[in-house]
Amino acid sequence: LNCCAFNSFRFLVKGGLAGAAVYVAYDQGLLGSGIEGAEALKKAQETLPPAIQEWTDYLGWEVSAAQLPPTPKIDFSLSASWNKGVHTVMSALSAAPSRACEYTVEGWKYVKDLVK
Repeated sequence: LNCCAFNSFRFLVKGGLAGAAVYVAYDQGLLGSGIEGAEALKKAQETLPPAIQEWTDYLGWEVSAAQLPPTPKIDFSLSASWNKGVHTVMSALSAAPSRACEYTVEGWKYVKDLVK
């Protein structure tokens, strides 16, 4: 009984953490459009270095800005990448019926040639 209760508690804690992570990601705009994601990335790049400095000061660690690695420079548009993926998927889906007909005709020709 004790082991089962502990496993249930662990499951609930993990589920709660996962739900909180999804909520924070949604609240910060990471699950929205590409433009919202780019804005969230800019906000994180501006917010993280001062927050890290504040926590290191609070904990008594001596970390200077020179010791922290620089924030990565991302030089591509998230919205353009997202839109390209959407266009690729939609074009493949719109071409699927005609491709299926072409492959069916080729298949029947192949079977007819085998039967002759």
